[in-house]
Amino acid sequence: MSNFGDKVQPAVKKETKNVAIYTVVGVVVMWVGFLILHLIWPEKIPFDYRVILGGIGGGAVAVLNFFLMGMAVQKAVSETDEAGAKRRVQASYLQRKLMQMLLAILGLVLPCFQFAAGNLPPLIPGTALKLKGIKKSIKS
Repeated sequence: MSNFGDKVQPAVKKETKNVAIYTVVGVVVMWVGFLILHLIWPEKIPFDYRVILGGIGGGAVAVLNFFLMGMAVQKAVSETDEAGAKRRVQASYLQRKLMQMLLAILGLVLPCFQFAAGNLPPLIPGTALKLKGIKKSIKS
């Protein structure tokens, strides 16, 4: 019986780990931003457990989203049928967008999450990867 971790290619593991690090750093920066804004406008900007829970939940969804994308691409590459590979990637994209929409709805409905704090972290991996690419292009 094979272990789930054995099925994940090293590139997917490595990049998911990098995205997790970027996301944790980004969420901490977001929390600091919320704290600073709260100190400036305490009546308008909250900083309580809901901000912390929103950041944790949103960060977890961000990393899971990236990991699921990596797994979908890994499986699509192993497909022999090009149309099947395309369908797999499209289905993964739809599922991941639905997961993000569910996060947004939960952020609105559940009082234990601060909406913005829960919905900013999914933007962190894409932003971090773009910044990493810019940095790399400047070096070369």
